[in-house]
Amino acid sequence: MSRFDRRPIRRTRSGSYAVDLGPDERAVLGSLPAQMREALGSRDDPSLRRLFPPAYTSPDDRDKEEEFERLMGDDLLAGHREALGVLESTVSAPELTAEQLDGWLRALNSIRLLLGTRLEVSEDDDTDVSGSPAHALYYFLGYLQECGIEALSGGSGPD
Repeated sequence: MSRFDRRPIRRTRSGSYAVDLGPDERAVLGSLPAQMREALGSRDDPSLRRLFPPAYTSPDDRDKEEEFERLMGDDLLAGHREALGVLESTVSAPELTAEQLDGWLRALNSIRLLLGTRLEVSEDDDTDVSGSPAHALYYFLGYLQECGIEALSGGSGPD
């Protein structure tokens, strides 16, 4: 059985979640939180729009939108940073708790949203069309999310 015949994230009999990734994959994942934090430092970056979507879209609701941003902006930012911290601190771990895996999934989602926005990925994109490293990373992160969600939902079965 090749390494790719198994899901890289799966539930174990003990209730934890095994992470079967190679050193190169872990190195890439380990580099992403710092890059994401750098992007989060510039809240006016248009590629962050999917991470901080507007609560009100009507031009008539600009005051409400500013109030929402004032009240919730720091909490949203803290949530993104917390998830990145979990990914960063556990990227080398062979197993994760459910809480840690949840942090991974939230971090992967944030990174994919940013990357997908920068790549202008749409629902119509064919995953085989682009051979760029950035697109490959985008789809790999999506695959990890899928495996993590499947494991948390009990779909991948224990080892």
